[in-house]
Amino acid sequence: MKNLIYGTLMVLFSASLGFAQNRTLPSVEVKTLDGDVFNMQKVENKGNPIVISFWATWCKPCKKELNNIAEVYEDWQDETGVKLIAISIDDTRSMSKVAPYTFLLNGKNEIVWQHRGYMEGDEDELLEQIEKIAN
Repeated sequence: MKNLIYGTLMVLFSASLGFAQNRTLPSVEVKTLDGDVFNMQKVENKGNPIVISFWATWCKPCKKELNNIAEVYEDWQDETGVKLIAISIDDTRSMSKVAPYTFLLNGKNEIVWQHRGYMEGDEDELLEQIEKIAN
């Protein structure tokens, strides 16, 4: 399972370096908590924005970001219909190779914004970007 997730992340991160705005996610399979396999291109939110956040338990800024988003997530959903998908990259071997990313997809599943790392308050910028594309 870790190899599948790690491989997925490497593909996504490698692809993200070459992504311009309004590009779609690559066809990559990830494993859910239930053990099911899911293709990232099939992410759906009825035309509303989607935030995809890569995180790890060893990444303190990642946990801080997700905790801060969790505090306002219900409000964000009510205002914009946004869906949050958090993908764990919990493998300490990836620590030096992968800097967790956050992607924002529009209603057509196109990447319209991406952000690497986290600093306090970055969730405010994310909300601004979500509001720009929300229906």
